[in-house]
Amino acid sequence: MTIPDTSVTAPELDDRSREILDFEREGWKLTIAKERAIRERFGFSAARYHQLLHRIMDSPAALAYDPMLVRRLRRVRDARRRRRVAGQLGVRI
Repeated sequence: MTIPDTSVTAPELDDRSREILDFEREGWKLTIAKERAIRERFGFSAARYHQLLHRIMDSPAALAYDPMLVRRLRRVRDARRRRRVAGQLGVRI
């Protein structure tokens, strides 16, 4: 009798997701505008890039791939969200 494997593994990131995280990690080294670098490297707009980045950041696989980067990106996103909501409510942060 065999025992079924009940271990759950996190899904792996696809190549594009890894490339986006790698690009974000190295973004501070860019010598051209980030929007231009995004267009040249990935072939889509900065808005689409950020949509994909935010979706990737929320995945457990991204956290497993690069925990420090993903946690930093989440902190930055959450701080911006708090400032935006506070501003809409008329509260200064």
